[in-house]
Amino acid sequence: MNQETFKNTVFVLKDEMYRFAKRFLVSSDEAEDLVQDLMLKFWQKKDELVHLNLKSYVLKCVKNECLNKLKHETVKQNFADFQLHRNELYKMETNNLKEKILEFINALPEKQKLVIHLKDVEEYEVSEISEILEIEENAVRVNLMRARQKVKEQINNLLAFENRKIQNI
Repeated sequence: MNQETFKNTVFVLKDEMYRFAKRFLVSSDEAEDLVQDLMLKFWQKKDELVHLNLKSYVLKCVKNECLNKLKHETVKQNFADFQLHRNELYKMETNNLKEKILEFINALPEKQKLVIHLKDVEEYEVSEISEILEIEENAVRVNLMRARQKVKEQINNLLAFENRKIQNI
C-alpha cells in the first residue's frame, strides 16, 4: 500500500475514529492522541491492511486501545468524576435538547452507548455493529432498543420536570 492509497483508505477514517474514541475517553485531547498513535501503527502495518475490512478493523482497534487506556487509573478516575457531573443534569436548565440527549446517551451503560452511537450517529448497519463490537446481531438489536427506551424515558422525565417548573411560575 503506497502513501496515496493509505491516505484514501485509512486516513479518511480518522474523524470517525476520533468520534468513536471520544465516546470512550470523553477527553478530546486523549481521543486525538489515541487516533494519532493508531494512524502511526496503521502506517507501519500498511501492507497487512490491504486484505481487511478496514472500517471494521480500524474501529475494533480504536475500541481495544480505548479500553486499554481506560485501565489506567487516572483516566479511570477522570471518567468517574465526569459521570458524577452528569448526575447534576436535573439541576440545570434545559436550553439545548440536543446537548441533553447526548448527555443521556453518554450516561448509558458502555455497550448501549456504543451501539446507539454506531447506529444512530455513525449510521452503521446492525451486521456491521455486530462485527465491530464482536457481539451477536440480536444483542446489538436488544442493546439498541434498551438504549433508545432509556433515552426516551429520560427525555420524558426532563420534559415533565420542565412542565412542572413552568406551571409553578
